[in-house]
Amino acid sequence: MKRIQYITITALASVVLSSCVVGQKYQRTELNSPTAYREAFLLTGDTIAMPWKAFYKDPMLQELIDKALTKNFEIATALKTMEQVDLNYKQVKLALLPTLDLNVTANRSYLSKTSLNGSLSEQFTGQKYLDDYNANLALSWEADIWGKAALQKRDARASYFAQKENLSALKTRIIVQVAQAYYSLLGLDEQLKIAEKNIDITDVTLKMMRLQYNSGVISSLAVNQTEAQKKTAELLIPQAKTAIAVQENALQLLCGSFPDKIIRSGSFDNSTIEAKFPAGIPASLLSRRPDVKASEYMVMSAAAKSGLAKAAMYPSLTLTPQIGANSFEFEKWFDFPGSITKTIAVGLVQPLFRKKELSTAYKVAKLEQEKAVISFKQSYTTAIGEVSDAMAKLKYAEERSTLIDHKSLAMEKAVKDATLLYGNGMVNYLEVITAQNNALQNDLEAIAIKLERINSAIDLYRALGGGVE
Repeated sequence: MKRIQYITITALASVVLSSCVVGQKYQRTELNSPTAYREAFLLTGDTIAMPWKAFYKDPMLQELIDKALTKNFEIATALKTMEQVDLNYKQVKLALLPTLDLNVTANRSYLSKTSLNGSLSEQFTGQKYLDDYNANLALSWEADIWGKAALQKRDARASYFAQKENLSALKTRIIVQVAQAYYSLLGLDEQLKIAEKNIDITDVTLKMMRLQYNSGVISSLAVNQTEAQKKTAELLIPQAKTAIAVQENALQLLCGSFPDKIIRSGSFDNSTIEAKFPAGIPASLLSRRPDVKASEYMVMSAAAKSGLAKAAMYPSLTLTPQIGANSFEFEKWFDFPGSITKTIAVGLVQPLFRKKELSTAYKVAKLEQEKAVISFKQSYTTAIGEVSDAMAKLKYAEERSTLIDHKSLAMEKAVKDATLLYGNGMVNYLEVITAQNNALQNDLEAIAIKLERINSAIDLYRALGGGVE
């Protein structure tokens, strides 16, 4: 009776002590956020909370993104990792429960006839061997004195949500890659059209020069240089087609498919993205950026691990009761209550000398926690830098876009005027060739600037945490 009282008192004491959690609750590190972004860029609207399907309105692009989110190999691998972390999280939730094992053994021992046990056993049983049949249920439970189970749950929970945010960050990156690859395709299509248009314009000029050459008005030098100008435009066609094929293959790979053509539902002229974003303050990044959130969850996980390392230096209390049936004869193995065996054990283990392994492990865990904090600050600072970079690129790309539009109008007029004046004999052929070449280069530059503006808008949308539903 007294033993039962002792065990009861011990169990109650362990429950009371279980509230002594070693690890401290997580407190966010002071980030000292700037109050505004570097670029004074006026942003309006509520695009950050907008899902990607509302931001990318091209139906073919939406189809490609849906396909990538479903079949992309990186995402598929990350989803499997997510399943593993989920299983671990569910397992840790059961940490406070005891373990229960069923052990069933049967053995026969042939003892030495010259030994005392052997001679007595043969006299008692009349057999030259000794049987032992044993079956027992063994329960083991460790009292959670220092809150190890709570710390394990914190660690597993933080790891679970960190992986979830990493998955969101990966999906966001894949969406951006698909979108930028798609718009690059549209840009290459436009380059191909410009090259073909320039060839047609040069053909008209070349026909006129050949007539003048046959009439003896100009020399063969003018004809040859005009033909060279035409070849310059023709060289762009295979170059653009090669780039288109490579880009299509890369986009199909992002979507988890074999190399093939990509159907485009729009044109580069009407593929603009409205860059309307809320200005906000840098601190708002924490509520949207999945990579920053994942980094903070890793700080939580490291804090829990340091608490577990500290708890390992403190004593542990275990309770291991057993009940079973034991007999040296098979017929009497389950002859209750005579064959019943009972064992009740309480153990207290206090590490004393482990060659500083436990203290070293705790110090290492604390350093890992400090490294996680530094990594969190770095990811947060990087996020602000990415927003600032994207704002600057978008701001000045829009300025360049306006300027290139004015320049394009001037170049188009210059080509028309040069062709008209040349027909009237008021300018030489070099001025016509120069005007056409300048117009070609200007058109290619205009495509590059427009693509830069689109990519900057996409980068800003991602940098501000958009795109995660």
